[in-house]
Amino acid sequence: MDCKGLVREVISLLDKYNPDEQSVDSFIEDSVKTLGDHSSGDQKFFIDVVYGCVVYRRLLDVVVNVLYNQTGKSLFKADRTQYVVVCYLAMFHLEDLGFEQFSRIIKSLDSSKMHKFLSFFFNVTNLTTWIHGEWSQFYDAAYVEHKWIAPLLRWRTEIEGLLDHLAKKMTKSSLSRNSPKKYTQPKEFDLTKPKPRPLPAPECIPQQEKAKPVPATTHRTPKEPNVLEESKQKNHLKAQQVLYEANIQQFRCANPQTSEKTKNTVSQIQQSYDAKLKFDNVYTSGTPATHKMNDLPIRMNTTAILREGALYNRQMEEELNRLERLMQGGNEPSVFLQWQREMKEKDLQEELAQVERRRLEGKISHEEALLARQRVLELNQHKAHLKKEETAELMRRYAEKRLTEEKEIKELVQQVANGHKNSKAAKMKLHELKQCIVREVSEQSRELLQQALEEAQAELSRKFELIRQIRALESVPSIRHKFVDDTETGGHDLLCEMSLAELRERLARLREEEQQEQEEKRQKILEEKQSKEQLLLEQLDTIAIRRAGAGQAQARKQEEEKKMRLKLQEAVSKDERVVNLQKTLEMKQQERRKTRESEKTKANINKQVATQKVKSYSHEKQALEEQHWLHLEQALERQVQREASRRNTPD
Repeated sequence: MDCKGLVREVISLLDKYNPDEQSVDSFIEDSVKTLGDHSSGDQKFFIDVVYGCVVYRRLLDVVVNVLYNQTGKSLFKADRTQYVVVCYLAMFHLEDLGFEQFSRIIKSLDSSKMHKFLSFFFNVTNLTTWIHGEWSQFYDAAYVEHKWIAPLLRWRTEIEGLLDHLAKKMTKSSLSRNSPKKYTQPKEFDLTKPKPRPLPAPECIPQQEKAKPVPATTHRTPKEPNVLEESKQKNHLKAQQVLYEANIQQFRCANPQTSEKTKNTVSQIQQSYDAKLKFDNVYTSGTPATHKMNDLPIRMNTTAILREGALYNRQMEEELNRLERLMQGGNEPSVFLQWQREMKEKDLQEELAQVERRRLEGKISHEEALLARQRVLELNQHKAHLKKEETAELMRRYAEKRLTEEKEIKELVQQVANGHKNSKAAKMKLHELKQCIVREVSEQSRELLQQALEEAQAELSRKFELIRQIRALESVPSIRHKFVDDTETGGHDLLCEMSLAELRERLARLREEEQQEQEEKRQKILEEKQSKEQLLLEQLDTIAIRRAGAGQAQARKQEEEKKMRLKLQEAVSKDERVVNLQKTLEMKQQERRKTRESEKTKANINKQVATQKVKSYSHEKQALEEQHWLHLEQALERQVQREASRRNTPD
C-alpha cells in the first residue's frame, strides 16, 4: 500500500475513535477486525500510530493548537488529524522509519500544508522555548530534553533539505497554474449563410377559469342593523319634510297666488332636490348604505364636525344659486335625466342576462367535470383490483420463501453458538488484565488527590488569616459628624452669595408666582373650550337635520331600485338563451345521477368478489402456518431425542 493511503487510513481510524464510548484497547481490537484485508506490516503500522496518537494526545495538541492559533485563517479544521499524525511520526518514529521513508510520506501529502507544519515544528526557537516549557508540565524537563528535543534538533539539517524540496514543488505548481497552455483555435469555414428560419406561431395562452361567485348565505347581516336603519329612515323622512316646507315658504312670501307654471317649477325643484341630497351614511353607520356591515357608529371629532358643517353650508349656497337661475329662466335637465335612467335600465338588463348565462354555463361545466371524474374513478378502481390480485400472489410466494429462510437461519445460529464457547476464556483473561491496570491507576490518582487536598488546606488557612486582619481594621471607629448652620454663607466673597435659608425662601416665592400664572392660563383655556363646545353643538344640530333629509332620499332611491331589479330579473328569466342553458343543465344532472347509480351496483359486486378472495387467501395462509409449526415441533422432538441419547452414552 502507498504512503498516502496509509496516512489516510490512520486519519480515518482516529476520526472514528470516541474516548467517551469505548477504551483504547477495545477500539484497537475492533479496528484490527476491519483491517483484515491489509498485510501484517501495514496492520502493525496502523496499530502503533493510532495507539501512540491517543496516548500522547496532550503533547501533540500543544503543538497543533498553537499552529492553528498563529495561522488559523489559512488552515482547515479538517486537516487537524493529519497534522497530529505527522507530528507523532516526527517525534517517535523518525529514527525507526528513517529519513527516506519519512520524506516519502511527507512528499505524498499536500506540499504547501507540510511545508507550513514542518517549518513551524522544526524551528529552533519554538523547540527550545515554549514547546520545551509546555512538554515539561507533563513530563520531567530532563526527560523531555533527552527524549524529544535533542533528537529533533539533530534532524534539523535533513529537514531543511526536505523543506527546500517542498518549496520548489510549490513554485512549480504555481507556475504551471499561472501559465495556461496555448491551444489551437479553429476558424470557421467561409460558407454561404442559410436563410433564417421563420418565427414559430405563438402558442395559445390558456385562460384561467373564472371562480364561482360567493353564495348569498356567506354574508348575512344580523337583525340589529336593519332595526337601526328603519329608525334612521324615519328620522330622515321627518327632517326632509321640514326642509321641504322651509324651501316652499321662500316662494310663498314672494308671490302668494301661485300659477300653474310656478307649481310645475316647484315640483321639479322638489325632485331635483331629492336627487341632489345623496350622502353616504359614513358618520352614522361607518359604511355606505349600499354596503351595510355590522359596524358600530363612529364618534365624530371636532375636525369632522366643522368639515361637515362647512360642506352643508356650501351645498345650501349652491342650491340657492340653482333656484335663482331657474327663476330667471334657466334650463331643467329632467328630460336628459329620464333618458339617462332608461339607458341605465337597459344596460343593467343586458348585464343581468349575461351574468345568468355565465352562471348556468359554469354549472354545466361543473356537471361535465363531475362526469369525467366518475369515469376516472372507474378506471382507477379497475387498476386497483388488478393490483390487489398481484399483491396476493406475491404474499403467498413471500410466505413460502420466509419458511425456507427461517430453517437456514436456525442452522446458522447453532453453528455460531458453538463457536462462541471457545471465545469466553480469552475474554476472561482480557478482563483480568484490565482490572490490574485499573488498580494501578486508582492508586496513583489517590496519591495525587491527597497532595492536592493538603495544598488546598494551606491556601484556605492563609485566606482566613487575611480576612481576620481586614475585619480587625474595619472594626476601628471613625468620627464623621459635621454640624451645618443654614443661616451662614459660604464665605466665598461673591456679590450673589446667600445662605441656605434665604435660598429656600426665594424658591418658595418663585413657586407661588408660577402657580398663579398657571391658574390664569387654565382659566383662559376653559373659556375658549366652552365657546368651542357651543359652536360644535350648533353644528351638530344642523348636521342631524341634513342627514335626516339625505336618509329619506336614499330610502326612496333604494325602493325604486328594488322594483326595477325585480322587473329586470323577470325579463332575464324569459330570455331564450337562458332557457336553453337551463335545459342542458338539467340533462347533464340526470346523466350524472344515472352514472352514480351504476357505480353503486358495480361497487357492491366488487365487494362480494373481494370478500371471497380474502377468505381463500386466509385459508391458504392458515394452512401454511400450521405446516410451519408442525415442522418446528418435529425439529424440537429430534433435538430432545439427540440430547437424551448423548446423555445415555458413556464417556
